[in-house]
Amino acid sequence: MIDSYGRTINYLRISVTDRCNLRCQYCMPESLPSIDHEEIFRFEEILEICQYMGELGIHRFKITGGEPFVRKGCMDFLRQLKALPCTEQVTITTNGILLGEFLPELKEIGIDGINISLDTLQPEVFRQITGHDGLETVLENIVKSQASGIRTKVNTVLLKGINDNEFPDLLHLARDYEVDVRFIEIMPIGFGKNYEGYNREKLLPKIAELYPNYQVTTKQRGNGPANYIKIPGFRGCIGFIDAVHGKFCHQCNRIRLTSDGMLKLCLYYENGLNLKKLLRNGAEPAEIRSSIESAILQKPSEHRFYLSALEGEPEHRKMSQIGG
Repeated sequence: MIDSYGRTINYLRISVTDRCNLRCQYCMPESLPSIDHEEIFRFEEILEICQYMGELGIHRFKITGGEPFVRKGCMDFLRQLKALPCTEQVTITTNGILLGEFLPELKEIGIDGINISLDTLQPEVFRQITGHDGLETVLENIVKSQASGIRTKVNTVLLKGINDNEFPDLLHLARDYEVDVRFIEIMPIGFGKNYEGYNREKLLPKIAELYPNYQVTTKQRGNGPANYIKIPGFRGCIGFIDAVHGKFCHQCNRIRLTSDGMLKLCLYYENGLNLKKLLRNGAEPAEIRSSIESAILQKPSEHRFYLSALEGEPEHRKMSQIGG
């Protein structure tokens, strides 16, 4: 579907839960309450919405959380979503703790990609950031995932004074394994406002000091807006996602579905379309499709994170409540 600014919208990020088995301080610390169970969008409701999305030309789906695998029935849902006639691609983002037990099934259903969040290679820093142990398990599952032949990426958020000194070691995951390592600029949403992060402008010169012969690659390596470089001798690429300082709103192709059934058109803005209300109030399929289409045509031209004074209707929910 084409929005009012001429952008092709073909990608839906779906949060299936706001719950997680880790407590990353910039995302979901212990103090954050979970959404009531009855308010969570049911899997059958998500599948119905995905069929309407397919009719509007949105055929690529990213499953996120919270942590998707903590929700009971997630694998059955993924299997059904992958089997929908409209589906071209299904990928998933996970913290990697539970991934190992689901990898055989994910391979069987033909999952198109797995993104694994990992911010550190030091057990004590892992515990500091996430509130739990489990680094060894995550690393094992990264190795298993790429060895299975599933396209695997590692998503890393560098935080000043916490894990930023580790970027050379994190780079080496792409040297040693068939994975892309992507450095994601922390979003100034919720608890993320309390941290100072890194963008490509800050990080690339540091990488260039270590690997001056790196090459910029323009080959598309996913659905998102990442910019990639290739370092000679590395098996994977290094990516940068700079949502704030490297604004890519002009080519944004995505919308988001929160775990409580809200269709979000832009991460910055709080407003959206309450799909759960439409479905549970018995709206006809034609009305739901029309409502989704009208909402997409109202997708804003850009976010406002770069402004010192927030404009419009900025999002007040935390990142885990929206969907990472």
